[in-house]
Amino acid sequence: MGYKRKLGTQKTIFFATSNLNKFEEASDILSKYGIKTTRVNVKTTEIQADSVEDVATAAVTQASKMDFLPIFVEDAGLFINALKGFPGPFSSYVYRTIGTRGVLRLLEGEKNRLSEFRSSVAFYASSDLKKCFSGTSVGKISEKERGTYGFGFDPIFEPIKGDGRTFAEMTMDEKDGLSHRADALKKFVEWYLKKFGAENML
Repeated sequence: MGYKRKLGTQKTIFFATSNLNKFEEASDILSKYGIKTTRVNVKTTEIQADSVEDVATAAVTQASKMDFLPIFVEDAGLFINALKGFPGPFSSYVYRTIGTRGVLRLLEGEKNRLSEFRSSVAFYASSDLKKCFSGTSVGKISEKERGTYGFGFDPIFEPIKGDGRTFAEMTMDEKDGLSHRADALKKFVEWYLKKFGAENML
């Protein structure tokens, strides 16, 4: 049985991700706009690309082949100035292999710890209706891991607009006010509601 839906008649949007942490963050943000997010537990093939936008766009195209529409994916990367943008779009692989401690070792003795998280949310409803939204959070890499919340590189990233805490030291609501993922998701949902009208989603 298929799950393709007429756009603008449902509150539910599908999120293709195998990452439960990402899903919980996205679900929390979109729920504030009255939109329910249902997770499609799938791992798309991550292409090798120079930008998270390209990775997200390729992933949502793959995900759209399944019988779940409208659907979106999110891809993010940590771009560290002193490492010339590394790990960037390869952040997921780098986290799995050397983790946060490995990144800290690469920056030992480095004074320039400026970095930027970038997120891209790619949405697909049909071949004629697909769009990508980007978000950023500028910050710096901490000297050591701090905090127990969040996931990924959160324990070593201090957003500039914050109060000196890492993402991992913040509650989900606090992080949502500053994060790259929240920035991209808010742009997406505001576009979605403006295009299709909140009254059509009741």
